[in-house]
Amino acid sequence: MKFTLSWLKEHLETDATLDQIVERLTMIGLEVEDVTDRAARLAPFKIAKVVSAEQHPNADRLRVLKVDTGSGELLQVVCGAPNARAGLVGVLGKPGDYVPGLDVTLSVGKIRDVESFGMMCSERELELSDEHNGIIDLPQDAPIGMSFAEYMGLGDPVIEIGLTPNRPDCTAVYGIARDLAAAGLGKLKERKHLQIRGSFPCPTKVVLDFGDTPALCKAFGLRLVRGVKNGPSPKWLQDRLVAIGLRPINALVDITNYMTFDQGRPLHVFDAAKVTGNLVVRRGRAGEEIEGLNGKTYQVDDSICVIADDKGLESLGGILGGEHSGCDETTVDVLIESALWDETGIARTGRKLGVNTDARYRFERGVDPDFMLPGLEMATQMVLDLCGGTPSEVVSVGQVPDTSRIIEFPYREVKRLTGLDLPVPEINLILKSLGFWISGSGETVRVAPPSWRPDIEGKADLAEEVMRIAGLDRVAPTPLPRSGSVGARVLTASQIRRSRARRTLAARGMDEAVTWSFIAKAHAEAFGGGARELELANPISADMSQMRPSLLPGLIAAAQRNADRGYADVALFEVGQVFLTAREDGQRMVVAGVRRGTAKLAGNGRHWSGSAGSVDVFDAKADAEAVLAAAGAPVDKLQVFTDAPGWFHPGRSGAFKLGPKQTLAVFGEVHPRTLGLMDVAGPLVAFEIYLDAIPEPKAKPTRSKGALDIADLMPVRRDFAFVVDKDLSADKLLKAARGAEKTLIADVNLFDIYEGQGVGEGKKSLAIDVTLQPKDRTLTDEEIDAVAKKIVAAVEKATGGTLRG
Repeated sequence: MKFTLSWLKEHLETDATLDQIVERLTMIGLEVEDVTDRAARLAPFKIAKVVSAEQHPNADRLRVLKVDTGSGELLQVVCGAPNARAGLVGVLGKPGDYVPGLDVTLSVGKIRDVESFGMMCSERELELSDEHNGIIDLPQDAPIGMSFAEYMGLGDPVIEIGLTPNRPDCTAVYGIARDLAAAGLGKLKERKHLQIRGSFPCPTKVVLDFGDTPALCKAFGLRLVRGVKNGPSPKWLQDRLVAIGLRPINALVDITNYMTFDQGRPLHVFDAAKVTGNLVVRRGRAGEEIEGLNGKTYQVDDSICVIADDKGLESLGGILGGEHSGCDETTVDVLIESALWDETGIARTGRKLGVNTDARYRFERGVDPDFMLPGLEMATQMVLDLCGGTPSEVVSVGQVPDTSRIIEFPYREVKRLTGLDLPVPEINLILKSLGFWISGSGETVRVAPPSWRPDIEGKADLAEEVMRIAGLDRVAPTPLPRSGSVGARVLTASQIRRSRARRTLAARGMDEAVTWSFIAKAHAEAFGGGARELELANPISADMSQMRPSLLPGLIAAAQRNADRGYADVALFEVGQVFLTAREDGQRMVVAGVRRGTAKLAGNGRHWSGSAGSVDVFDAKADAEAVLAAAGAPVDKLQVFTDAPGWFHPGRSGAFKLGPKQTLAVFGEVHPRTLGLMDVAGPLVAFEIYLDAIPEPKAKPTRSKGALDIADLMPVRRDFAFVVDKDLSADKLLKAARGAEKTLIADVNLFDIYEGQGVGEGKKSLAIDVTLQPKDRTLTDEEIDAVAKKIVAAVEKATGGTLRG
């Protein structure tokens, strides 16, 4: 939002300096982003007179000017402007001067072998307007040698503030002045309540036609003014529009732009001679199109609100007028529109068509509904003052919504929520100066927000308004009370696990990635998702329409993007949520990682001592096991199953489980079919760990470490080989052997698998290494043999296998 200092003072009676105003604006939440001093920027440019203009000897379109700078010297300037002539009074830039419109610093130069000591400037080159058909042509009485900025009165600073979406009232200069007056920086000049009597009924009627669908226009006001003379707007109006970056067009259009910024009330004007029949406000129809005032053509549908006459579309309601019915210098009769549009409909249309206008900016945030007709009256008065004419009566259809509401406001909320201990009279003064209505007495009063503050919904909002105007600098800093002791643990178990997982994988040479939470539907289906309930209602693109059921699609795609750019050997991981259902309990916290090419833990790529091999399932298994250990999973009790999901390669994948049903992680080589679906080249291995499935460790009765339990006796190792069925899982045999004698057996390890001659058809041999750890005495041969018999018996019972001879 931009405005000039003099424009602000049209509504605010104040003696405050520019610095004081800028400081107070930021203090009350209207943060000042920039202050532009145009006088300082244009200070080097002086008024100069062309004494002579001769044809350039080497160019038909150039002239060599002799320019009087007012200092007694004549400068030679080469100029190509069509209006360059002897006697012209213009604006001169000398060597060393910076031209803002061209972003260049002038220097002495030669143009077609003729030296030039500066340039005569156009309005666009000085960023005064878009006019560049010729150089600036000033009146003959303009004082030669005087500063151009001083002569034009450009010493009016331009202030730009950043607005939050909840402050539509401050999209108007008048609203900003109201806030400053409430903050004690002056007195607000109340705007006039005009009531212009119409001389005749408005011949153009308005119909709101939305049928059984929700109305996209709440109310619509219209008035005809006959016999206007539409020409350039007065200089003061043009200057204000140019200062905020708008191009003056003609008086009628400039009035609507002025009302938009001055009062926050966007309007539109139609050339009545170009409107056929009555105006109908309705939804667009498929196949209809409109050429906007910006020169672009837009296709509409039934989600877009339009204004149409008997011949077709005339305007995109609340956003952009049509070129067909626009006002120009030939306009004699003008229709002035002031309407209330549905905020959601305006935002939806703007996004769909890609149109950003000052009207859309205000309507989608919510304009003051009670100012719809007063704004029309104010605009009518400006038209009468600047263009003349005779007004008709106002046509008004629809219903202006009643925004009145009462909030019970205990004064104590100000201190409770903000820490400010203010007297009741000061609180009342602040609220009333902002336009709030207060009724009642005592500790609690009834407060009604004004119609221009749709953001005020409850007592907390009122307390915030009091604090904002009173000043945040008045809130005394107060330290948090000490609780007496530091808690045992600040982070949750999930946060600790995520942090440890990141550190572990980073230490294993993997880079963390952050991918989109939504993926293509085909990719979601390939990884067990794709449910309709997880489909986005408004996806940002067709390839991001589904909430991800796994982190792997995003990581696999990221690995391929790296490969496409020459980095084939990458190892990436991510920590984030996946979505299995639309319910809250359908979200899971997951750690996932991928390794591609030769990105193994020991290093990747080519080397003289031997190139690294391609990644395999054991790399993914090692990564998953390392993270599970770091996250506190009972790794000594984990079992490896082969029932990994279908997006992994069968026989080259697995799952870490605590029992048959509790899966903690899956890992393996990604299936070629899955890679082909995603257009990804392998080899590529991956893992996924479900942090939420890891059981919480049992609480310890004490924080102290337990007694050191290290045996001082030598362990005893014995090897066993069992012949079992070919399809038996080795883990089942290891579990049986480990449970045969829990007090002595310290470890069981599988070291050989054999199939073939000597073990029989459909059989295999599994060889295990069992470690016995005595605690208090050396084991005798008889005790060792007894344990061995228990191991053989336990394995035979659990697996049906026999000891290999």
